[in-house]
Amino acid sequence: MKCYLSRTPHRMPSERHQLGNLKKYYLLNAASLLPVLALDLRDGEKVLDLCAAPGGKSVALMQCAYPGYLHCNEYDSLRLRWLRETLESFIPQPLVNVIKVSELDGREMGDAWPETFDKVLVDAPCSNDRSWLFSSDPQKAACRINQRRNLPVLQIELLRSAIKALRPGGLLVYSTCTLSKAENQDVISEILNSYSNIMPVDIKEMARTCSRDFTFAPTGQECGLLVIPDKGLNWLKQPDIVSTEVIFEPGEWFRRSLKWDLDHHSGVGCRLSQSSIFQKQRMLRWA
Repeated sequence: MKCYLSRTPHRMPSERHQLGNLKKYYLLNAASLLPVLALDLRDGEKVLDLCAAPGGKSVALMQCAYPGYLHCNEYDSLRLRWLRETLESFIPQPLVNVIKVSELDGREMGDAWPETFDKVLVDAPCSNDRSWLFSSDPQKAACRINQRRNLPVLQIELLRSAIKALRPGGLLVYSTCTLSKAENQDVISEILNSYSNIMPVDIKEMARTCSRDFTFAPTGQECGLLVIPDKGLNWLKQPDIVSTEVIFEPGEWFRRSLKWDLDHHSGVGCRLSQSSIFQKQRMLRWA
């Protein structure tokens, strides 16, 4: 799969879903790749994408390594159909047999698959700040405000379930696309205060190695990275499109980390994103 950079305001043409035909490209924001790369997926590992739709991160996971098993879960029926279409459109037949798709409530996943996965990605439902820029429906806005109040509770419950599904020694990445402290730092603090066997992973080195490609805002937590759009340095604003999306030339870190065919015209977009990484320790039992 190739990454493309368009230096003109024209959108890349959409491709229709056709069963049996693989699409040529997937449009994905650059910040969406950070949670995937933070998982540091290795060949043969079992990985869970707990809130997988629309499927972009699942496709990216398959680009980073050849997992022994990839479980893609999505509770919403409409989004589940979207997820299935994405996988059908981008995953070749020889790799389909390592993927399982389910429609479970993510809060029940840990009880259904206890201590099963080496890596777990929780790209949690969130208030999605970027969408507010494009919403002019007052009724929809009011509904979203009410939903937003309940999101931290849901996010914590999803993380508790994900921790149950994670094997001792495994790695968990929690990500959102919001600036909300209640949905990021406060959720992480609640989890770290509730578990003695969950340890934050310091990702300062990851931030340093990809500092050419992203601009980070402080989070106050060693395990978290907050990506914000930046029009300076190597970032280029699309000239005639009103949006927060920016495009850039990927640095060497991207080229080393992704099994993608990146030519000198390659590039991907960036949006708001926050990611945090945890490792599950084995509890010691004393006689």
